[in-house]
Amino acid sequence: MKKVGIRDVAKRAGVATGTVSRVLNGHASVTQEVRDTVGKVIAELGYRPDPHARSMRSRVSRLIGIVIPNLSNPFFAEVVQGAEQAAALFGYNVIFMTSLDDVAKEADRLEQLAGRKVDGIILVPSDGFHATKPPLGLPLVVLDRLIKDYPGVAADHRQGARLGAEYLLKLGHRRIGIVSGPFDSVPANDRLGGYLEAVEAFNGGNEQSCSTMVVEAAFDYEGGLRAGSYLLAQARNERPTAILASSDQQAIGCMRAAYDLGIPIPAALSIVGFDGIPLSNMTTPRLTTIRQPIAAVAAAAVEMILGSREFSPDERPLLLECTLSEGETTSPPSQIPKRNDYSPVNN
Repeated sequence: MKKVGIRDVAKRAGVATGTVSRVLNGHASVTQEVRDTVGKVIAELGYRPDPHARSMRSRVSRLIGIVIPNLSNPFFAEVVQGAEQAAALFGYNVIFMTSLDDVAKEADRLEQLAGRKVDGIILVPSDGFHATKPPLGLPLVVLDRLIKDYPGVAADHRQGARLGAEYLLKLGHRRIGIVSGPFDSVPANDRLGGYLEAVEAFNGGNEQSCSTMVVEAAFDYEGGLRAGSYLLAQARNERPTAILASSDQQAIGCMRAAYDLGIPIPAALSIVGFDGIPLSNMTTPRLTTIRQPIAAVAAAAVEMILGSREFSPDERPLLLECTLSEGETTSPPSQIPKRNDYSPVNN
């Protein structure tokens, strides 16, 4: 079957090819009547514009590159999906690559994307990003892990962590375990800072102070399992009545640790996660979590790349508020069972 071209559309609609092109590009000079006529013909003929030809003429690729650490963390998969959906609204597609948090791989991915003539790059940078030299003249926006002198967008990790801590304090918890992310992680330190700010503010105005136990762990399930096992191995009158984790994966690991020790949730232990990934709705009991606006963060990064959202390097990065999603893993500590009401699970 012969491929339908723009000339075929113009001939059937009785207009010039330039008019068809202006309709396709949403040019304001075209009347609604002409738009309707051309649109009807496009539908009848099944015409589909050639994106490669359009990019050659306009000198844009209509592609946005994304470099993330990995796909094993559901958060980064959500970022890619959010960016893809936002880019589609502007007629753009995305190409994503993983750096595995390796600075050499990261530099290679940036060069590869520049070679693909992308119109900009969204980057979740590695810790060693400053050692790389990003392609000159190519818009680059950092996401989640903010870096000085680069336009960036992230959830307000500090605000979200304060929200989680204040929620547990209002429930009446006074021994709170904190599972921090790695101490060399910017988001992890922001979240830890938010937790500690809330506790400090509470202790400054209350006779009954709150104590905290901080454990560093990877953001993944295994990190949460190890941290939760450590916190819950303390003497019963010393171990936390609540745990705030720096990721949902960590929180789910803590839930497993509690299960292995026969500690019921939320009757004897409250747990709050961070991220709001889809998996948080699938746990039993359903996880209470601090929800990042992941789709909105990704969309804002796309808009920065395309120039819809102006940004000056002198301005602060764009921070979007987190919200509390109350599930079934939290309750007041007064519901803790008396001794001998639970026992470890023998596996």
